[in-house]
Formats: sequence, C-alpha cells, structure tokens
Amino acid sequence: MKTIAATALLATLVGASSAFALQPIPGSITYGDHQAQLEKAPVGSNFFHVFYSPNGNEVREVYQVNSDRTVSLVSRAVANND
Repeated sequence: MKTIAATALLATLVGASSAFALQPIPGSITYGDHQAQLEKAPVGSNFFHVFYSPNGNEVREVYQVNSDRTVSLVSRAVANND
C-alpha cells in the first residue's frame, strides 16, 4: 500500500513541476519565446545572466544548456535595491 501511495505522490509531483516552472520576465534570455542556442557550451552546464528589472532591482538568473543546445531557466534571485 505504501508503494502505491509513494508512486501516486511521485506522479503528482512530476506532473506539477511544469506548472511551477519559472517564467521568463523582461530581460530574461528566453523572454518573448526567444530560444537561445549555444554552440560551444557543454551540454548540462550552467551559466549566469544578470540584469536590472524595470523597477531597478538586480535580477540574477541561472540557465542550463539542454542536449539540443537550447537553454532552460532553472533559477532566479531578485535583489531588492531599496
């Protein structure tokens, strides 16, 4: 019975992960359905992108290089510059 419950929970979490995926914001590399492609970066590697939001806050994003050389946004941190 525990196995069935664990399997159901795992299936729910996997299905929900796309619902909680980070969405690009103005300034993000992938904003506006733009799909960047990197030719020389190793697959699976991460890189940072830092920019300022329209309200002046510093935004730090981390992207990962996919197997098809496109990039995916994996995390974002916003520094409040008050």
